[in-house]
Amino acid sequence: CCPWSRCCGMGDFRPRTVWLGHPEKREQRYPRNVINNQKYNFFTFLPGVLFNQFKYFFNLYFLLLACSQFVPELRLGALYTYWVPLGFVLIITIVREAVEEIRCFFRDKEVNSQIYSKLSTRGTVKVKSSSIQVGDLIIVEKVCFSIRGDGEKVFCTCSCFLRTDQLDGETDWKLRLPVGCTQRLPTASDLLQIRSFVYAEEPNIDIHNFIGTFTRVSSVCCSVINVFGPSFSWALCSFAEDGDPPVNECLSIENTLWASTIIASGTVVGVVIYTGKELRSVMNTSNPRHKVGLFDLEVNCLTKILFGALVIVSLVMVALQHFAGRWYLQIFRFLLLFSNIVPISLRVNLDMGKMVFSWMIRKDSKIPGTVVRASTIPEQLGRISYLLTDKTGTLTQNEMVFRRLHLGTVAYGMDSMDEVQSHVFSAYTQPSHDLPASRAPTATKVRKTISSRVHEAVKAIALCHNVTPAYESNGVTDQAEAEQHYEDACRVYQASSPDEVALVQWTESVGLTLVGRDQSSMQLRTPSGQILNFTILQIFPFTYESKRMGIIVRDETTREITFYMKGADVVMAGIVQYNDWLEEECGNMAREGLRVLVVSKKSLTEEQYQDFEARYMQAKLSVHDRSLKVATVIESLEMEMELLCLTGVEDQLQADVRPTLETLRSFSAKVWMLTGDKMETATCTAKNAHLVTRTQDIHIFRSVTTRGEAHLELNAFRRKHDCALVISGDSLEVCLKFYEYEFMELACQCPAVVCCRCAPTQKAQIVRLLQERTGKLTCAVGDGGNDVSMIQEADCGVGVEGKEGKQASLAADFSVTQFKHLGRLLMVHGRNSYKRSAALSQFVIHRSLCISTMQAVFSSVFYFASVPLYQGFLIIGYSTLYTMFPVFSLVLDKDVKSEVAMLYPELYKDLLKGRPLSFKTFLIWVLISIYQGSIIMYGALLLFESEFVHIVAISFTSLILTELLMVALTIQTWHWLMIVAELLSLSCYIASLVFLHEFIDVYFIATLSFVWKVTVITLVSCLPLYILKYLRRRFSPPSYSKLTS
Repeated sequence: CCPWSRCCGMGDFRPRTVWLGHPEKREQRYPRNVINNQKYNFFTFLPGVLFNQFKYFFNLYFLLLACSQFVPELRLGALYTYWVPLGFVLIITIVREAVEEIRCFFRDKEVNSQIYSKLSTRGTVKVKSSSIQVGDLIIVEKVCFSIRGDGEKVFCTCSCFLRTDQLDGETDWKLRLPVGCTQRLPTASDLLQIRSFVYAEEPNIDIHNFIGTFTRVSSVCCSVINVFGPSFSWALCSFAEDGDPPVNECLSIENTLWASTIIASGTVVGVVIYTGKELRSVMNTSNPRHKVGLFDLEVNCLTKILFGALVIVSLVMVALQHFAGRWYLQIFRFLLLFSNIVPISLRVNLDMGKMVFSWMIRKDSKIPGTVVRASTIPEQLGRISYLLTDKTGTLTQNEMVFRRLHLGTVAYGMDSMDEVQSHVFSAYTQPSHDLPASRAPTATKVRKTISSRVHEAVKAIALCHNVTPAYESNGVTDQAEAEQHYEDACRVYQASSPDEVALVQWTESVGLTLVGRDQSSMQLRTPSGQILNFTILQIFPFTYESKRMGIIVRDETTREITFYMKGADVVMAGIVQYNDWLEEECGNMAREGLRVLVVSKKSLTEEQYQDFEARYMQAKLSVHDRSLKVATVIESLEMEMELLCLTGVEDQLQADVRPTLETLRSFSAKVWMLTGDKMETATCTAKNAHLVTRTQDIHIFRSVTTRGEAHLELNAFRRKHDCALVISGDSLEVCLKFYEYEFMELACQCPAVVCCRCAPTQKAQIVRLLQERTGKLTCAVGDGGNDVSMIQEADCGVGVEGKEGKQASLAADFSVTQFKHLGRLLMVHGRNSYKRSAALSQFVIHRSLCISTMQAVFSSVFYFASVPLYQGFLIIGYSTLYTMFPVFSLVLDKDVKSEVAMLYPELYKDLLKGRPLSFKTFLIWVLISIYQGSIIMYGALLLFESEFVHIVAISFTSLILTELLMVALTIQTWHWLMIVAELLSLSCYIASLVFLHEFIDVYFIATLSFVWKVTVITLVSCLPLYILKYLRRRFSPPSYSKLTS
């Protein structure tokens, strides 16, 4: 949001009074309703980029070096030899950052330009989300994507179901209600004629609570609702009768619609309460930070070592002069003379390499749609040790599908549902079906047929739920007609749980359709078209404590009263009659990753029900211990119930999630699933996605609230070995408060961790703790607004573009279209980027150390004089025109094909130890540079004949050829561009000799003497290294060479 908000008086959050439809009556300034993912603005861009460049030793050193050339006593050559390379580095960096900021600006502009409908005195007008203000009345209809731009609101017109999975990760739908006194308004436009206001609490991060009041000060009133959008919240409103006294009503979370949620049904009108940075979703998101890769930090460390070597060499040179004369100036001159020890071209090559790696990722046809939003950290993808992923929309599609019906002696899968359909059809076509229970034969003593058992199970599933069918106009049939005739094409199911919708949709597919429901009745349609009417006598909703739900219905045809119940196997096992198959089959279905529900029933006589109802109503009227008494009465019914069936529902996984997770585990990456969903749902998904293998145990961390309970549970967990951990967000918070170190130590040893009911800030906290405690690189993957904090906190943030919007992908470093693309992103592009950058950086260091070694030998031979060996264009051309293309072509090198890298994840595991760029490899390259620089310089001194300019010609030509041959020695897989780069650089050097007569004797280089001397020196400097490379590959080959042979 606005960076000057604190200066403008918007730094503190305060409660507010919001008049419906009158934003001009505001008492304070509110932030603009805009989304801003940019790191800089127009004024801070240049200072910010320069600061981020010069805060590191590497760039600051070259800035001081270039500035020193303004001092006459320290000048060693032309100013351009120092300022041109530094300016080139800065220009490349500024252009890259500018391109990323411009792209980010247009992405934000697209989101901030979403169009919404606003009620005004001129009627309904269209406004951009960035123009919405606190107090506006916004119309929000059912949509198929996440709205993020219309603020947070309070409902004013009608109730609706809400999907919040992009805010808190929960897949259950939530019912939201308008304020009571606003529901009698004739039309939505009448809201503008009333004098009503909402008093709302100050903005905070709590997404599960809201405190406010609605006040009507005239004959009409309205209510508060929170609408979802990129940036605001709102309230619902309606008219009161003329002459009514002022009305005050309390507002709670049930009256609100937060940003980043979705209306699943209906159309609502709401008053905007919060906008911009005051949104719950924004306050639960950390500010974007400038990420610096571990590779860059390691390179920065190596440059500090090189600078230390530079200082030591300079001091040694002055010491060998016995600190004669103005020795302190000599130290600075030697520092400048050997400044090539710290190569300025290193930063340029690495930055350009990152741009090439990012381009390769975007152009990979096997991961289409992948976007690189942070081109500075592609190497991070090659060293990921911890993968933290969201569940809903990332691992799963959030689409529930009925998979199995189990009756104990027989089970029906997807391929045998036609049998179930035939059983249901036959059950409703037999003449005896409609007989009253009193006239039916005594069935309790007769073994039931499979057909009757299937019918009873399907009927129970069709009745025991909280699903409501709704009818919408489809363009051919209007809503009223569709509802009257129960049109299948216009019917949609609404429920708080997608599991229940999947069950009801399945009963419809086998012939028993839920066609109508209100608070007291339910209608089912049989395969023959007959409508069965049931009266709902009582309903007992599902709770996390009870883990079951029940319903008592009366069949209006037979007058039978039946109590149906379904729930988790752990609680239903003690409620149903004894059987020998329930536990075993529940375990089998759970291992397949299915969500298992146990369905049962109990027939009640009229007397039994009347007795229960009397006791139930008495318990509900109790003042003391009401919940306990009500639960006791209900439990009196929950005994010896008849077990009907087991149902298995699957939350469909994204494509190839299982093989992707198995691949990640095979290179020792530990996967943590952080979700806001329920524990049972998260555990089922973990099993279904093979996040937890079949052979691993699962330790479910008991709910703890005190330090003592956490201590006991941690001790119990400590005794487990090689088991996955499942823990809730509340228990996690207690453990981190009292036993942070102990908990993280135990959790990091687990092969997999599932954290459920996690708040967005908790997800970011877990990422931060993993980074601090392990020192390993983390990668966070998510698709919703509740994942943004985690994505921004991780070393690598990957956003998945899903059906619910692009909030996560816009804030991520890398954006993919499917979770399965993560495997190739890490094991191919991440691995190649890291290995190529390591080879490129070490070769650039080698190139600079070679010429610095030659300068040191030259100075020592000529009485430690601070005189440069090469001047002017030679020194600039060496690191640019003559060697830049071959050295930079190393970004195209690869040790194995991408197919091999995907097939053998162990190749990725080797990178986790950081071997491609380590102190060992650095020391090897330093020794090679010293050897080759010494050979070239001493060879030129020994073989030159008469003039000093011959030393320059021999040594510089040998140096160029040595660098080109060393590039060829380093390359593992040749690319045609590499060959072009080698030939182009050699051609450029030969062609430029004509213009370098000031430094090189053109006539001398055309003689045979020059050719054989350069050839001998080059062979002596390179041939031993080629022999060593052959011997190493012959007797100690690297792991990848076995796969390429």
